[in-house]
Amino acid sequence: MDEICVVTTVVDARSVADVLAAATVAGRLAACAQVGGQVDSTYWWRSGVETSTEWSVQFKTAPDRLAALLDQIRVSHPYEVPEILVSRVESGNPDYTTWVFEHTRP
Repeated sequence: MDEICVVTTVVDARSVADVLAAATVAGRLAACAQVGGQVDSTYWWRSGVETSTEWSVQFKTAPDRLAALLDQIRVSHPYEVPEILVSRVESGNPDYTTWVFEHTRP
């Protein structure tokens, strides 16, 4: 139990990021969620280049809760094609890994 999953997405408003963060933690899908500051994104969308301001949200979860967290993000996300990136990382602190595991139990 030395691995955790870090899931990252971006949304179009701070209030949306806050709701996603609160809902996933309250639902025990993530042990914590961090809302990052504004980021300007430039991307292709519908045959053209778009630029918008977005807010990042990073979730920490246990590997066995990853699928449920991803489902919740997909259902709650306001974008038609949301960016949802998953990294499996080795925790350098076994106490933190245990904390993440314990706080993602339903």
